[in-house]
Amino acid sequence: MTGANDTDFFVRLTQANEDFRAGLPATLQRLGAAGADFDPATPAPALADDLQSLLHTLAGAAVTFGFRELGQGARALEQRLRVLTAFEHVGEDDWRAWLASLDDFVRSGLAAPAPAYHSAAFSLLP
Repeated sequence: MTGANDTDFFVRLTQANEDFRAGLPATLQRLGAAGADFDPATPAPALADDLQSLLHTLAGAAVTFGFRELGQGARALEQRLRVLTAFEHVGEDDWRAWLASLDDFVRSGLAAPAPAYHSAAFSLLP
């Protein structure tokens, strides 16, 4: 038997998923804009930190709301960024390659249709 609290939880979860999905284009555009501002010749640590934070948040939220591939892509970019920022000197070509991957990720995310959430998870809804 399903209680009112369970139903309320799934209603809130469904709304959170819809909010995430609706905000995804703006999040991806923000990520793309931050990448466009990143100068591989003189990488700004603060901008690298912002990119890492955006990717980390996106990766976690995407997986939480059933956007597995998006989350995995964001996590891979975040991990590669962590490696690059761990070194004192990183070649401009390495930064350019990472930025190209980021650009591909953003472009693909903006072009992809919104995936359906796992509807079986909401079987408790009336």
